[in-house]
Amino acid sequence: MRPRFRCIPARSAITRKRAPRFRTVCVREPSVVIVSRLGGAGLASAALLALASVAQGESLCATRLEDQVRLGCLTIEDGARWSVVWNHSVDGYEVEDIYENRNGAMVLVRSHLPDFGAGLGHIPGRGRQVSDGQGGYWIEDIDEPVPGNAYVLRPGAGPVNHRLRARSGEIPLSALAEHARVSIALLPETE
Repeated sequence: MRPRFRCIPARSAITRKRAPRFRTVCVREPSVVIVSRLGGAGLASAALLALASVAQGESLCATRLEDQVRLGCLTIEDGARWSVVWNHSVDGYEVEDIYENRNGAMVLVRSHLPDFGAGLGHIPGRGRQVSDGQGGYWIEDIDEPVPGNAYVLRPGAGPVNHRLRARSGEIPLSALAEHARVSIALLPETE
């Protein structure tokens, strides 16, 4: 019996002012997610992630894709938020993308950008930009579900310091997997 996949196009999570890139996310229930970027001629690359669950609520897990090493998991209850945080590679200030667990779905809800630094900016039609009162800005009401509840991130070098931050703890992605492809996935609780 051949496995069945459900595939949907998804805009990549970017903060650059240029046109967004698109990717396809395919899910094989219940254990595998495939995330791939599409080029003009078709499939450019693919990543495979074996999903595992834990017993208490959803888990936000980071997995290095090249060897399937689990870097860490954080418990994320329904309605709870977490962040992907990093330091801007040119100006050094902290940038934050904030996600929420909405009934088991990973949703990008808002972003904080302390400045209009290189590569950062608001994309019209994607949330609304408001001042943070300190010279930076929030992009509010993004409310974009992440297809397949997972995406791939390449943590930057030491000073960039990508990390996952939640009430339940922090995972230092740059320290554990600098420049490697890392899957960030919200995994369901075990039945």
